[in-house]
Amino acid sequence: MASRIVSRRFLSTTVRRLQEHEKQELKKEARRNPETLVRHNAKNRRPSFSSSSSWPTPFSKPSGLTIDLQVLGGVMVAALAGAGFYFGRTPTSSTSESPVGIAKGGMPWETNTTGKYQYHPGGDASQAPKDAPSALNSVIVPNVTLPAELHEKFNKFGKDGYP
Repeated sequence: MASRIVSRRFLSTTVRRLQEHEKQELKKEARRNPETLVRHNAKNRRPSFSSSSSWPTPFSKPSGLTIDLQVLGGVMVAALAGAGFYFGRTPTSSTSESPVGIAKGGMPWETNTTGKYQYHPGGDASQAPKDAPSALNSVIVPNVTLPAELHEKFNKFGKDGYP
């Protein structure tokens, strides 16, 4: 029983001393920065739920723009403006494509023939047209039932020059 009284008395005295020390430190800090005292008082005050409360609301005073927010805003505006300028001038298309000069009459349906597309090598119209590579030259589709004449015409499997 006696130990309880002593421990309560000792702890309450220690807590009181710490609170007094905190108040003294707060006063010293409040001299340098007056907002510290206002924040401390608002944090330790209990709210009353009456309409005439003096409890500060978070939106009672506009915070204003600090210098770090202004710098961050400037960086964001510059980044978005740069991206808009870049994508406005060069949209997201492939840059490795090169134009291909298609020969006159190079499309099979234009000349009513069966054959391959024709193009000018390097896009130079002065050179003779060449046959474009065909999917039938490189792709073999197995198990396709075609009439015999179409099978002979398009099937390249096992013929000279094809694997």
